[in-house]
Amino acid sequence: MSNLKLNLVTALERIPGITHQPWPERDDGFSTIHFHDREIAHFHNFNEIDLRLGRRLIKQEKLTPPTDSIHHPKRSANSQFLEMRFTQTQDIQRIVHLVKLLTGMAGA
Repeated sequence: MSNLKLNLVTALERIPGITHQPWPERDDGFSTIHFHDREIAHFHNFNEIDLRLGRRLIKQEKLTPPTDSIHHPKRSANSQFLEMRFTQTQDIQRIVHLVKLLTGMAGA
């Protein structure tokens, strides 16, 4: 696991109710994030996460999908999912903030 992904998983697991589910049979970085046993995100690889934020939160936070998506190039603009790449610490902080908003833990 890359250092950035490890840092992100560690930060997400500090949020109450969040668990990380590795897929040992996969070596491409794919794994899932669950909130109280419901998948809310999955990693496509070691530097991209697909978050189930919901349309309301995506709109509220003025988020836009990447224009060069490899995994979901034809995803609807109204999708509840949003792909996010992380290449630096600030990206990890942003993703953790969004997951906290999603789980009701913002400000915690």
